[in-house]
Amino acid sequence: MPRSALLVPIALLLVAMVSIQSGASLAKNLFPLVGAEGTTALRLVLGAIILSLVMQPWRARLDLRKCHALLAYGLALGGMNLMFYMSLQSIPLGIAVALEFTGPLALALFSSRRLLDFVWVILAIIGLWMLLPTGATQSAIDPLGAALALGAGVCWSLYIIFGQKAGAQHGRHTVALGTWVAALLVLPIGIWHAGTDLLSVDLLPIALGVAVLSSALPYSLEMVALTRLPARTFSVLMSLEPAVAAMCGLAFLGEKLLWGQWLAVGAIIIASAGAAATIKPKS
Repeated sequence: MPRSALLVPIALLLVAMVSIQSGASLAKNLFPLVGAEGTTALRLVLGAIILSLVMQPWRARLDLRKCHALLAYGLALGGMNLMFYMSLQSIPLGIAVALEFTGPLALALFSSRRLLDFVWVILAIIGLWMLLPTGATQSAIDPLGAALALGAGVCWSLYIIFGQKAGAQHGRHTVALGTWVAALLVLPIGIWHAGTDLLSVDLLPIALGVAVLSSALPYSLEMVALTRLPARTFSVLMSLEPAVAAMCGLAFLGEKLLWGQWLAVGAIIIASAGAAATIKPKS
């Protein structure tokens, strides 16, 4: 593929990453009003509505006997979003994304079979150790926030595993259907936490912006990029997301990271990019 043909999908993917992290930055403005739980519920419900208008999931032929993967995919999506937003209440966006990224990174490393692959394991562990509350940066990272971000990473891994299975069964309808499952999981939690405040019309513009920036727009752009980029190139570029998150946190929220935290985020980025570029699955 000519290099010029790669520029457009690469640009789309970068825009998608900025969109997702900008949406997360915007979401933090809703936390004082409805909490992370209410914000997650609003994002998922509005995101599901938008995705349904685009993907028309009602056209899908559902067989309840074959919906286990779809349900697991949706539950993982809901848990990932809920725990990630809850982690943002106490730790910076860039650190939360870096910790969350260890989930899919670990999933990739489980398929390692060469000595070089374990270099990325060690580098990821060093980065993780530096970010945790007892790590080398000696910075005040909230333990609960870190645990929630790591939990979101576990859900991200499950999202990938079950998303592949659900996608094979339900095709292009999978994302919309899974988002509805996630919304139905999180909505009662959001209502329990925020009550009738979720119905405030004043919240709608920001909540709609979060849903578009965090779901509808980036998912669409990523799908275009994924169809035009080699899978390995796509994965390597996605490894930049913790850095994009840190920059968005700095630009939109004024979240400044210490030098040691930047080094830790960088170590996780290099480990993720290296794993994506060099790991060969077990035969």
